[in-house]
Amino acid sequence: MNQNQFKIPQEMQAIEILEFGGPENLKSCTRPTPKLSNGQVLIKVLFAGVNRPDLLQRQGNYKVPETASDIPGLEVSGTVVDIKDTNSKFNLGDKVCALCHGGGYAEYVAVDSGHCMKIPSTFSMQEAACIPETFITVWSNLFVRGKLKANDKVLIHGGASGIGTTAIQLAKSFGATVYATAGNENKCLAAEKLGASKCINYKTKQFEDEIMKLTNGKGVDVILDMVAGSYVPRNLKCLSSDGRLIIIAVQGGIKDQVNFANIMIKRQTITGSTLRPQSSQAKSEYVEGLIEGAWMWLESDKIKPIIQQEFNLNQASEAHKALENGDHIGKFIMKVSD
Repeated sequence: MNQNQFKIPQEMQAIEILEFGGPENLKSCTRPTPKLSNGQVLIKVLFAGVNRPDLLQRQGNYKVPETASDIPGLEVSGTVVDIKDTNSKFNLGDKVCALCHGGGYAEYVAVDSGHCMKIPSTFSMQEAACIPETFITVWSNLFVRGKLKANDKVLIHGGASGIGTTAIQLAKSFGATVYATAGNENKCLAAEKLGASKCINYKTKQFEDEIMKLTNGKGVDVILDMVAGSYVPRNLKCLSSDGRLIIIAVQGGIKDQVNFANIMIKRQTITGSTLRPQSSQAKSEYVEGLIEGAWMWLESDKIKPIIQQEFNLNQASEAHKALENGDHIGKFIMKVSD
């Protein structure tokens, strides 16, 4: 396919943050279409995922790297329309999903070639837009940092979130026993339907006590936590000897007190990461690891993103409000173009 078949405009429609604050500060705008650097591809965006880091960026609580676009949006699906990478494994016209360094809330986005993935044959373009940020966050933390393996017991907080629904399915597929937490019975039922042996309603029960009962006092081997704050000491109470606590967000705060002596006695590990500030090479390695280690489950239709609702790009503020409301199971996406 030749590049002349794609008419790339000089300008594009996008969503920008007028000033830090509420969802109303997301506004449609016209921006120059991105120019490619070496090693990049240009994607005409069909769908963009909506993620919590987008909310934090809009609020002014998530620093944008100097090398990144100020336009929000960390994952997209779409069509490759330009290539500036002599070693690219992609061709013009390929349908891909991609992990973005920002800029996903736009008609076109420039992405490092190594951050793109061909879409699983069983996935729609809507579902594909849910893969990059969410699946790579789960893969890099739960499996790379957390070393989750078959027969491990894992606790996944926020079991009904985009991250949670993905983590439950991946962990179950790898042969782990999965426990989760969620904030109401409908969410708990959804988590259990996806593969959690038990989902605990954290509003009515103390999850650490329930986990100890479920594991006969041994605790879980791995915990994936996006709350932090007061959850950290509670997590450590139900984390096994040699267990790993992985923190991927701090929705409950950045501080609390822990007993270091108990950590030493039980040889526990506390770690965590954020994806966006990591190097391009590190992200490419995560992409390769996800494809090598988990793509078979996506291709076989055993794992599918859960989509709560689809918005149009000009409804970005409504999508942010819906995510902030927290009454959802799975992901929100935006349709950017046809």
